[in-house]
Amino acid sequence: MTATPREAALEPGFILHTRAYRDTSLLLEVLSRGHGRVGLVARGARSRRSRTAGLLQAFQPLALSWRSRGEMGSLRQVESAGRPFMLKGRRLVSGLYINELLMRLLGREDPHPGVFEHYLNCLEALAEAVPEAVALRGFERDLLGLLGYGLPLARDTEDAPLVASQWYRYDPGRGAIPVAGPDAPGQVVSGETLLGLARPTLTEATARASRDLMRAALEPHIGNRPLKTRELYGRTTARGDPDHGPSSGQS
Repeated sequence: MTATPREAALEPGFILHTRAYRDTSLLLEVLSRGHGRVGLVARGARSRRSRTAGLLQAFQPLALSWRSRGEMGSLRQVESAGRPFMLKGRRLVSGLYINELLMRLLGREDPHPGVFEHYLNCLEALAEAVPEAVALRGFERDLLGLLGYGLPLARDTEDAPLVASQWYRYDPGRGAIPVAGPDAPGQVVSGETLLGLARPTLTEATARASRDLMRAALEPHIGNRPLKTRELYGRTTARGDPDHGPSSGQS
C-alpha cells in the first residue's frame, strides 16, 4: 500500500545536522515547529549553482517546504526567517550540544508542543550572554519535562515536601531519597538545589549545582554512545570548567 504523501509549506525550522549525500546533495535533520524532527534530502544543495547552501546552516531561522512519503522527505523550498544566532567559542559548542541532545531524544515526525519554542529560547539566551549553565540547565530540565521524563521536584520519595536544608540522593526514576548528608553514596544533591531547579528561572548557583544531577537524569535517554560535543567542549576551554558547559559534556 502506497504511503500518503505528507507536505509542509514554509514551516518554521532549524537545521540540527547535515551530511553530504551523493555528489551535490545534503541530508538534513531539521527541528520544525509543527512536525518535530524531520529528515530531508536537499538535492543539489552542494552544487556550485545552489542558492540555498548558505541558508542550510545551524542556528539560522528558516521557513521550509517539503514533501515526503517515507522516512526522508524532499526539500522543495527554503527561505531565511530571520538573522542567524551568532554563537562563538564555548557558546557555539553549547548550541551544538543542544542540537545533539535533540537528535538523541527526538524521534522523527513525533512533535512535542513547546520543544521548538524552548529551543529558540535557549539559542536566544546563549546569544544574549545569559550564563551558559543557566541556559543549558533550563533547556535540559524543560526538554525532559516536555518529553514525559520530568523530574519530580516538589516532594521526596516518602511524599514529604522537599526541605532546603536536607540532603537527598536523587534517583531519576524514583525522585529524591533523604540521606544523612552530602557524603552519602550515589548522586547526592541539596534540597536547596532541587527547590531552585523547580523554579521557572534558575539562578547561576542552582544551575552550577545541578549539573551532575541533570547529567544523571539525561543518561537513561541518550544511549551509550558519548556525545561528540564532549570532545569539542574540552578543546574550546583552557580551564575545562565543568560548571559552564553541557551536562553530558565534560566529566
